[in-house]
Amino acid sequence: MRYYVLDRGDPLSINLAEKFHKLAAERDLQLDAKSPEIVISIGGDGTMLHAFHTFIDQIPNLAFVGVHTGHLGFYADWQAEELSTLVDYMAGIGDIKPHKPRIVQYPLLELEIHKKSGTTSHIALNEFTLKGVDGTVVIQIDINDVTFEMFRGDGICISTPSGSTAYNKSLGGAMVHPSIEALQIAEIASINNRVFRTMGSPLLLPKHHHCDIFSRKEQRLLLTIDHNNIPVDDLISVRCQVSDKKISFARYRPFPFWNRVREAFLV
Repeated sequence: MRYYVLDRGDPLSINLAEKFHKLAAERDLQLDAKSPEIVISIGGDGTMLHAFHTFIDQIPNLAFVGVHTGHLGFYADWQAEELSTLVDYMAGIGDIKPHKPRIVQYPLLELEIHKKSGTTSHIALNEFTLKGVDGTVVIQIDINDVTFEMFRGDGICISTPSGSTAYNKSLGGAMVHPSIEALQIAEIASINNRVFRTMGSPLLLPKHHHCDIFSRKEQRLLLTIDHNNIPVDDLISVRCQVSDKKISFARYRPFPFWNRVREAFLV
């Protein structure tokens, strides 16, 4: 099996990465930075986001495994002290019978950003946010090419089901099971009056729907795609929809989504 490891860069994560490489070499796993089958993220959820975007061009051909050394670790199946067990599972040695992991797939968010200077496409694992740099933003939101609302406020967050437990949750959005292929629109501090009137509650759009966000004044904006920030001063619009691509996670043992939510937020 070909693998690659990305770590968070702190001493614990670096040490675990070195230990993983040593154990993997002893079990004939092949380190491959160009075309791995499994990418191991050692750190927190930020590390997983970094791993996802590092290998975003190879998403259909690989799966991810998270080892938790951070504060939350929603995407992590394994704890630091379980590293040798994980390697044994991957190699299929000892008391563990050789087997392929169960591949679990989560929906992703597809973005098409139109600017006066050109158009770019992006994929997000967690969310896309649009915020003002100098003050409140004024944007028009269309759903399926029909004007839905005119928004004024701090910004908008568009999240995936797996990202629904992140920034979206702090905005009062619903937590959505990743088997539901949808995107969620959540407002960030909307201003409601007779000129600007919004729903004031999160919206869920299914896979076959899309939404467009139009800039409706000259404004400096900050677009954030997961952990990546993009300053923009010439935005025309952003189209958001559920991507045809999905991220794959390799599960060597059961870890149901709601158990993951419970351990992340309640235990």
